[in-house]
Amino acid sequence: MLLGLALLVGSAEAGSRSSVGGYVRVMARPDLQGGGNQLGYWNLYGRLLNEGPYATLNFRYDVLERQSGAAMPWTAINARIEGGSITNADGGGGSLDNLRLSQVFVNAGNIGIPGVTWQVGTLDSYLGDLGLYDMRPAQIFFETVGASGRYQNDSIDLLLGVGDSGYGIRGSDYATILTGGGWLRVHASDHVEVGAGGQYRFEPSVPGSSTAAYITPGLDYEDWIRGEVVENYLQANPNRELEFPDPVSADASSWKAIGYLGFGDLGPLVWNNLFASLERKHPESQTFETYAGQDYTLYVTEVTDERTVLMVGDELQMSVIPGRFDLALAALYGLHTDADNTIAPSDHARSYRSAVLRGQVYLTPTVHWLAETSIAEEVSTNGNAYREHADSIFENTGTVSDARGLEMGDTDTRTTWQGKTGLVLNPMGPGIYTRPSLRLLYGTQYSNQNNAFGNSFVETLDQYNEFGNVERHWHHVIALETEAWF
Repeated sequence: MLLGLALLVGSAEAGSRSSVGGYVRVMARPDLQGGGNQLGYWNLYGRLLNEGPYATLNFRYDVLERQSGAAMPWTAINARIEGGSITNADGGGGSLDNLRLSQVFVNAGNIGIPGVTWQVGTLDSYLGDLGLYDMRPAQIFFETVGASGRYQNDSIDLLLGVGDSGYGIRGSDYATILTGGGWLRVHASDHVEVGAGGQYRFEPSVPGSSTAAYITPGLDYEDWIRGEVVENYLQANPNRELEFPDPVSADASSWKAIGYLGFGDLGPLVWNNLFASLERKHPESQTFETYAGQDYTLYVTEVTDERTVLMVGDELQMSVIPGRFDLALAALYGLHTDADNTIAPSDHARSYRSAVLRGQVYLTPTVHWLAETSIAEEVSTNGNAYREHADSIFENTGTVSDARGLEMGDTDTRTTWQGKTGLVLNPMGPGIYTRPSLRLLYGTQYSNQNNAFGNSFVETLDQYNEFGNVERHWHHVIALETEAWF
């Protein structure tokens, strides 16, 4: 907050050389069913009513201003503060602990190579958004700090960058993760754009560093998932705690490929964005087990290095009746695979598919009616991950109770439908993505999973559970909310 005030003061003093902008989303969503005031679990069902409060402040200061029409050097400082908590709108209470300085970088142009914009600092870059989902499948350098060069003209957008993703991936357990990549986007005409790119990450072996990549020899995946690696080792090797295998140094790598196709300005079709990405996730470093009062570190590079994510998303916008009725339709498909895990349900072993349709009728230039519907199916690759009923904790494959089982419910598929409708006040006029918006909405969800929304229900079936168990597949919320760019 102090930094934000300083930026604003700097803006006032510097006049036209600086600018401040941002984004805010805040809402009241009474939830009479005991939920956490979001309609469902996540944005697979569309971002509307599935996101919480958020605020972003972007600051730019032109140290050396760009001269219009001249190939003269220029440079600017950029910073972003953002966070997902606003006083009285969520459990975080607007605490500054929920804010972060998410981006800081310096841009400079016409230095060395005319027409190239250099960037040093955070490098997060993406080819576009799926607005209905608030997702960016074609995104690179999200975790990276380094340097990039970007050349743009009327036909070509070329980005190349290098840096380090160690803190972005490992956090306080930093290890160097060298990263390089880029993209090329071609503006073929006013109707078609196409782009492709990617990035590669490499974590070199550093013997002696406790946070570098290692493997624990002989680590069994099932024992690791159950938290029984140390227990089983000591059962097989009594009184040999000091002989628990030492870690072996290793290196690690990961990569991501992205693609983009955009086309539009064709009759009622305003624009269509198609994004795709295929990513090999970077492996984890270490986990911990406690046995007989002693802590053990397990090095898990070898059992987490084959996780792959395929994501394809498409969104089109149509002006069906210009000035009266606009339509947006989006679809998303994801496939997460983990060659190391063939036995347990996991976020790394699943697939999902979803479609979202939103229509907006302009009753007047500033008063609109919004209606949205979505359908999504999520499938667990390795067995049952979802509970359809309040008592399904007792059931597993074939409705057989298995206290040692790795599954978590009685079905491997979660199917969710949502519908949302209500009034929208847009002072800036028509447009599905015109902001600011003030919305009064009603939303409903049906899911085959029991209580498929954020909640604080007690799920135990213990006879002394004083709260009882509830089976609920429908969920309803009313929302009074606002969203704005500024």
